[in-house]
Amino acid sequence: MKENNAQAKTSWVDKLISGIEAVCNKLPPPAILFCWLFLFTAIIGAVFTMTGLTLVNPSSGEAVASSNLFSTEGLHWFLDNMIKNFTGFAPLGLVISMTLGIGLCEESGMLISLLNSSLKNVPASLVPYVIAFIGTVGNIASDTAMVVIPPMAAIVYMGVGKHPVVGMLVGYAGAQAGFTANLMVAGTDTLLQGLTNQAISAFIPDTTFQVDATCNWFFMIASTFLCAAVIGWCSVHMIEPRLGKYEGDGSAKLEEVTPQQKKGLRTAGITALVYIILLVILFFTGPLATEDGKFVGSPFLKGLIPILFVLFAICGIAYGYSSGSFKNVNDVNKAMSKQMSAMGSYVLFCFFCGQFQGLFNWTKLGTLLAIAGADFLENIGFTGIPLCVSFIILCAFVNIFVSSGSAKWAIFAPIFVPMFMLLGYHPGFTQLCYRLGDSPFNCWTPMSPYIWMILSVAQTKYVPELKIGTLIANMIPLSIVLQIIWIIFLIIWMLIGLPFGPGVGMQLPAGII
Repeated sequence: MKENNAQAKTSWVDKLISGIEAVCNKLPPPAILFCWLFLFTAIIGAVFTMTGLTLVNPSSGEAVASSNLFSTEGLHWFLDNMIKNFTGFAPLGLVISMTLGIGLCEESGMLISLLNSSLKNVPASLVPYVIAFIGTVGNIASDTAMVVIPPMAAIVYMGVGKHPVVGMLVGYAGAQAGFTANLMVAGTDTLLQGLTNQAISAFIPDTTFQVDATCNWFFMIASTFLCAAVIGWCSVHMIEPRLGKYEGDGSAKLEEVTPQQKKGLRTAGITALVYIILLVILFFTGPLATEDGKFVGSPFLKGLIPILFVLFAICGIAYGYSSGSFKNVNDVNKAMSKQMSAMGSYVLFCFFCGQFQGLFNWTKLGTLLAIAGADFLENIGFTGIPLCVSFIILCAFVNIFVSSGSAKWAIFAPIFVPMFMLLGYHPGFTQLCYRLGDSPFNCWTPMSPYIWMILSVAQTKYVPELKIGTLIANMIPLSIVLQIIWIIFLIIWMLIGLPFGPGVGMQLPAGII
């Protein structure tokens, strides 16, 4: 009887996921989809403008009203910004730069040789958890991790006989759904801490009470392993069975490394070592360091994309010449051209997505949505754990439409930091609740340009008929499971009374208010 119930439950879940997949697969191609979203945003902005809808932004105290594209001001905005929306679309340069660098490593044969050398004896059952962990830790590089890790994960998966698209999803989920977790203090910690302190100062102008960048560190260290375990488990038990066996050519299967390939790897390794030593020297002697010598906020971290591009490029070229896969500069140029030739559809997507995001920001619809959600939660009268859980869920919902974590916290912090302080909660704890809601749904929201990059790469290299619905449908259950387990983990942490960071507990220290 229990087995029948389990089968029925599994069948119900599978039907739900299949339904989501079927609906999402009916979406138009990315470029056309964002054309429609641009039009809908313009119409909604015009309606809100005509109705005179305004909300007060708690971060500035100013009234926020929508803007109308169908006006003289809107026409001027479009004419002035259409090209800027495209050329200023941040993921465009990031993706193309990193694809070019990684492409040299891939076309030279360095990546597969490196995997053959390092993963030959790694059990296939551990690969999902390792990739999820690397993705989660890799988010210290911010958006770079979302571009670098998934393509490499695909090759690793193929090397151990698994579906490469599953590898891309696991790497992407680690970098996106586990975005806020890390073993180290990252740029996200510093950015959010600054906004939290602004909210504290606005609420209690004369206070010296502040939170540090490490206020969530202990919890985030533990969350790194939690995210890796949950994402890895979901990929094995929920995603792999749905995508099945990969029917491609399987050219990336792990094999013995030849003497020429070993020579190429040694040369690439020496090249990487010399480059890293040079970076360390530049960091500690000043050019790539901050005045106080801190890693977070340094030119090194801010310039990580060009630094990684050069690393991948010189290692790929060094391997190519040493192993014999590159004979001359023409071979290097062909390798780069081959990688770029597959980026046409992504560039097309970036043009229209850039127009949509530009209009969405200009009409202030995201700001209005966030303020309305915060006002609703403030007025329902929850306290204690129900309030904390409701706040996390609100952040998760808004995150589907507004991908910028700092933009949402700039709106939420002036409302919820004082509210939670009046209830006796530490601002660091409030910030932590926000971060838990701001992460898991990152991995499937269509508003993120990186999921479309995953689709483009997967279609080009592995499954030409793959559609966005398959990616979203497999990511949604993973994100829900992670969100639920993360909330439970937080509640257990709260009940035990463990500190969230050095000197930061759930309760506000006495005498602050």
